[in-house]
Amino acid sequence: MIITISGVPGSGKTSVGKILAQKLGVPFYSIGALWGKMAIERGLTLDELNVLGEEEASTDKIVDDYQRELGIKEKAFVIEGRLSWYFIPHSFKIFLDCTLSEASRRIYEERKLTNKERSDEPKYVSPENVRAAIQNRTKSDIRRYAKYYNVNHLEPKHYDLVLNTSEMNGPGETAEKILNVLPCKDSAATS
Repeated sequence: MIITISGVPGSGKTSVGKILAQKLGVPFYSIGALWGKMAIERGLTLDELNVLGEEEASTDKIVDDYQRELGIKEKAFVIEGRLSWYFIPHSFKIFLDCTLSEASRRIYEERKLTNKERSDEPKYVSPENVRAAIQNRTKSDIRRYAKYYNVNHLEPKHYDLVLNTSEMNGPGETAEKILNVLPCKDSAATS
């Protein structure tokens, strides 16, 4: 079984994806990490790469083709990416939502706790600063996806399962909720 996880920034896509992959015994792939690596290699932030992507389809095409190929070549894995559901239509499609205030708080606190600065993101000085970055990133994503694929990744109709993680007690609880409703979960690693 292939599980695709889309969602808003700060909803827990990567953390939940890693937990699901570990519990199911399948590989985990992160399109967000690939996008961040691409930004760093070009000497850009994620936001700058998004703006470039609004004019140049080649930036999105690299990660989009990668996802499409994974969906063809591999039978079982978990992948997080805003359009993974679109490029791997035979997957079990999950969307993780979160309020903007909670997502901003999570991202800010995570950076503060780990004391990690990422060269692909600006330094966040407050949750409000993160909020503005999330809003800008989401607007850019919507413009690019509409331009290149005529889709809006925020529409619930695209997904098999939509969960709001705002009040969940961490990614472990979210992963458990997903595992409880996952079709054929006993054979997820072999199907």
